[in-house]
Amino acid sequence: MRFLITLSYDGTNYKGYQTQPGLLTIQEQIEKALTKINNGKKTTFTSSGRTDKGVHAKMQCGHADLDVNITEYKLKRAMNSNLPEDIHVIKTKQVSSNFHARYCVIEKTYEYYINMGEYDPIQRNYVFQYNYKLNLKAMQEAIKYLLGEHDFRSFVTENKEKENCIRTITTAKVEQIKDNILKFTFTGNGFLRYQIRNMVGILIKIGEEKEKEKPKYMEEFLNKKDRSVGGKTAPAEGLYLVNVKYQDQD
Repeated sequence: MRFLITLSYDGTNYKGYQTQPGLLTIQEQIEKALTKINNGKKTTFTSSGRTDKGVHAKMQCGHADLDVNITEYKLKRAMNSNLPEDIHVIKTKQVSSNFHARYCVIEKTYEYYINMGEYDPIQRNYVFQYNYKLNLKAMQEAIKYLLGEHDFRSFVTENKEKENCIRTITTAKVEQIKDNILKFTFTGNGFLRYQIRNMVGILIKIGEEKEKEKPKYMEEFLNKKDRSVGGKTAPAEGLYLVNVKYQDQD
């Protein structure tokens, strides 16, 4: 039986999502739990995509094939009994054998949080402690240039000369949600590795008090299609995967 598994996790103590020999990863912990439930048969968990070291997930999805006869409810309980406290299964659902957690994704949403106020040691792993004022209006103007279908090669840290970097972003906004906290929201049909953190890095550059760059710099940077022209990468700790949407999946 194939199950769609929806979970959340705190990425602070892990070396990223994807299994790496000798390192503590989220995928490793999930597969250990599934293997135990599956009567010791090594079980693979295929996620909607990987998250990097320090990145969190309010909602991550993946699928696994189990040979044991188990209900959705019992699978959820069994997994949570065998997972560490910083990983939690929200729900499980039996799906058809042709469902694929990565290739059936139609939309993903990420959020990024920045603290412009006093340094907060308690939130240091969950909100980027920028600790300086940013020009919200300038960033709100600049972020609009990311909407629509574009070649996002300028925001990909790795060498992507031969890879298709065209993606469509349907939501791109930044707002002040409380006190000195900024919340960035991005929804699209897919995102490249480091893309969101690199987009936030440029938005921070535009929003800096010195205002070295105007909002239109975002459009210019996007159109260069060349990461080597510069740009900072925002830290991982402010980033969250918050929603994964599938066709005909509740």
